[in-house]
Amino acid sequence: MKRPAEPLHKPAPIRKERTIRFAEFPPGQVPEAADFLGGLQHLEITPNIEDLSIDVVYDLHGHSLEELEAALEDKGFHLETSLLSKLIRALIYYVEETEIHNLDAPTRLLKKSQNEAYTQAWERHPHGDHDDTPPEWREYK
Repeated sequence: MKRPAEPLHKPAPIRKERTIRFAEFPPGQVPEAADFLGGLQHLEITPNIEDLSIDVVYDLHGHSLEELEAALEDKGFHLETSLLSKLIRALIYYVEETEIHNLDAPTRLLKKSQNEAYTQAWERHPHGDHDDTPPEWREYK
């Protein structure tokens, strides 16, 4: 996922709180995954061994759920694969990818662009005392 270039001023953080759920087998994944994620910077983690999950808090400028889960899967961890979790995961991936993409988008001044469009249309439009009606028809009695 392409991240926007670093701006001159520090942007406001976009804080995300997510839960990463793990499969039941192999057992003991949650503490190992918590140790692995604990080594990453700018990431707050809270393991829930009973729920087989880890709560993560991160800034979208530095991490995304897709990147974190991909890193876990690359290390051999097994995430929950129920249909509902896959749908939720896909929706979160899409939303976060869109937000990251929009961070790089230039701000558009709609008012200015709309005014320019109206100005150009007005300049092309015939205006004033112009009337295409022949004079003899205008004085018809």
